[in-house]
Amino acid sequence: MTVFGKNGFIRQQEVAFAKKLLAWKYENAGIALPDEATLQAQTEKIVADAHVIAQKRGSNILEILKKQIKDIKK
Repeated sequence: MTVFGKNGFIRQQEVAFAKKLLAWKYENAGIALPDEATLQAQTEKIVADAHVIAQKRGSNILEILKKQIKDIKK
């Protein structure tokens, strides 16, 4: 198993963290959770966007993930 890369261990941990945070945000807002496939797609997009932002700004991925999920309004 690779550590880095799109399917690496660290990326999987980032996706898992973002997914839990996103699910918590939905529940906290009183919004029904989308189906698993939709939730996974949203999570992977958030993580990918966070990596793009981090590359441009040199920021911390976890802080970017938290901010992106906080900004989701549905």
